[in-house]
Amino acid sequence: MVRSGTLILNAAARLLLPLQLLFSLFLLLRGHDEPGGGFIAGLVAAGAFALYLFARGRRALSEMLKVSPRDLVGMGLLLGVAATLPAWWVGEPFFTAQWWTIPVIDFKASTPLIFDIGVYLVVVGSVLTAITALVKTDQEDDER
Repeated sequence: MVRSGTLILNAAARLLLPLQLLFSLFLLLRGHDEPGGGFIAGLVAAGAFALYLFARGRRALSEMLKVSPRDLVGMGLLLGVAATLPAWWVGEPFFTAQWWTIPVIDFKASTPLIFDIGVYLVVVGSVLTAITALVKTDQEDDER
């Protein structure tokens, strides 16, 4: 197996991947009251996976993710549409925010959070789809 990165890049990717993913979750959950949300959190997570891709290669990234980036886009779009349904079920206008408190952990879940998670997945999936396609094209050009 040929690795595409250097020793420093491999070490940096191993250390930064969990930190960037935690920071992206922080941005995702903070986005309702402060700057942040699904889009910027998705970009941070995609940056973490891109760093891992450049350090370890396309095969290692696909083994780590266990799901196709295109499937992430589809799941994100499904969640975005699902976030509109609870308002209709209670007879309120389209995209009216609904809030629920989860009593055991005292967490306030909401349709805006569901929508942001959908945006997060769409951004991560689309950026990873583009980057892996570029890496694949580059590898095919090198083989010729």
